[in-house]
Amino acid sequence: MRLLASVLAVLVVVPSAGGSEQTSPGAGPVIVLETAKGVIEIETYPEEAPKTVAHVLALIKKGFYNGLRFHRAEPGFVIQIGDPQTRDMTKQATWGTGNSGAPVGVAEITKKRRHGPGAVGMAHSGSAKDAASQFYITLRAAPTLDGKFAVFGKVIKGLDVAAKIQKTDVLKKASVRE
Repeated sequence: MRLLASVLAVLVVVPSAGGSEQTSPGAGPVIVLETAKGVIEIETYPEEAPKTVAHVLALIKKGFYNGLRFHRAEPGFVIQIGDPQTRDMTKQATWGTGNSGAPVGVAEITKKRRHGPGAVGMAHSGSAKDAASQFYITLRAAPTLDGKFAVFGKVIKGLDVAAKIQKTDVLKKASVRE
């Protein structure tokens, strides 16, 4: 009976203080994205993508993402952010081509993490090891992305907010909750 109760406790997602969702077993720090449309919370997977998670968390702690605009928003598919050029509306034609200048350096692609609704992955223009700062959130299952991009997290709260994001919407603040 005690074992069954333990298993059920792991399987049930229970709201915690502050309206957040409980993270999955093995999940790491939670990324909090504050947008004009609402808050998006992302659990991270440092066991599967340790260098990717550490890289993104370091950028967040430096304030890199604060004030960036979402440069890609395809309704029903994906939203994307992480190009510093998006701070300048006159450079809109080149949005999506810039990054932090320092790549993760490794492609941490795993079969364990798939591109289901709310998957958070590192964007790249050719090689996953060259991913630097751009990441995306899938709004639906996207199995064609599996095996090509490192999934380092999943939305645990605010997928409805992510679905409302449009190109040029600003990320007010990104923070990390340990």
